[in-house]
Amino acid sequence: MTWYERGTDADAVTEELDEGGEPDARDLPGDAVESGVFGTRDGYYDALHQATVEGARRRVDEAVDTAERDVINAVRTLETVGDSLNELDERTRDWREETDRVPVEGVVEGRNALEETRDETRGFIEERTPELAPNLSNLADPVLAARLIALAGGLDELARMPSSTVQVLGAEDALFRHLRGDAPPPKHGVIYVHPYVRGTREDERGSAARAVAGKLTIAARVDRYAGDLRPQLADELDEKMERIQGRDDG
Repeated sequence: MTWYERGTDADAVTEELDEGGEPDARDLPGDAVESGVFGTRDGYYDALHQATVEGARRRVDEAVDTAERDVINAVRTLETVGDSLNELDERTRDWREETDRVPVEGVVEGRNALEETRDETRGFIEERTPELAPNLSNLADPVLAARLIALAGGLDELARMPSSTVQVLGAEDALFRHLRGDAPPPKHGVIYVHPYVRGTREDERGSAARAVAGKLTIAARVDRYAGDLRPQLADELDEKMERIQGRDDG
């Protein structure tokens, strides 16, 4: 069965390409015109071109979706392992001084295995996130970029968000308290770990968070819709932060 007998759309072409097989020696354009599927040979080639391009785009999207899921799962695992390590450290700190060493040593071995898992997972994120989101990773770092993607629910969702929402991703509890009237609005969410936010004096930190969130939002959109690395985004953020942090010195 030919691709156009399956249907003259991307699904038909993709299915045909997936199945592979030997090339068809028949005059497919001529057969397609003779059967009435297309009016001319040019019509056949135009339809084949459009369907092939669309099929290729879908394959790229599927590959991106897989890479995105891997990054999101990895960063969520990293956070879970990190929380477990912190809890184990707290629980065993006093236990080491008060009990037999044997059970404690078993816990320590488990903790060391978790630490190894954490390091391997971080390495995976640092390798894969720049492939998925080069500009976001360049402006922040791969782990923070992955956290933002995970919190948003995906790179596409992150790219569609206004910068004001990106600024407070990860601060949902604080935002909810503010909406109830119990607290002021949060200045930042997980982007607090960005050196430009964390390293800015507290009374200018809101401005720093807005500047960083604004550029990260642009970076996410470039990554989603273009995909090329644009170093000038980092240069522009550096210049903006020089002005903001210059007010610290004034």
